[in-house]
Amino acid sequence: MTRDISASEHLRQALELVALGVPVLPLRESKGPFGNCAACAKNACGGRPNMKSAGACSCPRPCHGWAAASTSADVVTSAAWAAAWQRAGVVGYHPGGAGVTVVDLDDADAVAWARETLPATRTVTTTRGQHWIYLGTMQSANGVRPGVDIKSLMAYARWLGRGEGQMIRLPETVTALPRYVVPTGAVAASPMPRASWTRAVASGCRHTERYVRTGLDKGVAMVAGHREQGAASQAFGVARFLGSLHQECPGPCGLEALGGEIVAAAVSVGVPEPYAVRAVDRGFAEAGIPVPSTQMA
Repeated sequence: MTRDISASEHLRQALELVALGVPVLPLRESKGPFGNCAACAKNACGGRPNMKSAGACSCPRPCHGWAAASTSADVVTSAAWAAAWQRAGVVGYHPGGAGVTVVDLDDADAVAWARETLPATRTVTTTRGQHWIYLGTMQSANGVRPGVDIKSLMAYARWLGRGEGQMIRLPETVTALPRYVVPTGAVAASPMPRASWTRAVASGCRHTERYVRTGLDKGVAMVAGHREQGAASQAFGVARFLGSLHQECPGPCGLEALGGEIVAAAVSVGVPEPYAVRAVDRGFAEAGIPVPSTQMA
């Protein structure tokens, strides 16, 4: 009976988030996602289209972790998800799909570091530390410093409540954190993580950092919001618009990094990376901005 009550509460909470447009998924008692079904085990299905290695998997179960997160009430309440909700320990969500970045502070030392280093934003208390939540998305990365992970695009986080405080735009102090992190298990053939836009790569830009980041965050959110279709076209439009803003800058403006963040947002909602790269490159070209391919970002 206790488990049934818990399952109902988790599902109720998940549906409340779905109504707000937050992509959700059930997590186990251990706080991790449920394992893949037999057809998806060891990624035999090829993976979902919105994963780093785009596949054609259309499994109705909550397989593939963050990539299964959904904003469809029909999916979340489906029979294919029912068994997972019966065993769920917590509700998870995809921060990047919700247009936010979570700085996961895993212990008291990490929280103390954040209070000294990062601008204040909305905070959520966790079992051992805090989540600091910023508006805007970026590449996720674990271990950017002791006890600190970044969870945004292609990642999941636990939903632990709305938190306290006013959410602010994603600042450079956060986007710069993953710059020198080597992903665990990375091999020579693995795609390199894309650099986030910072003032350091835009020394010839005539715009303020706040102006550029505000436009970028809005554009990335628009791309990430097209979860069913149209994300590539949206990425093209965002790149064309942002490129047009820099036509009179002496440069460099760090457009490769801007393009990389747009590509990452498109990939996170199912656009194969080569298509996303071409869409962004065409957008910049139509704006009259000759930049190296975002594949090099």
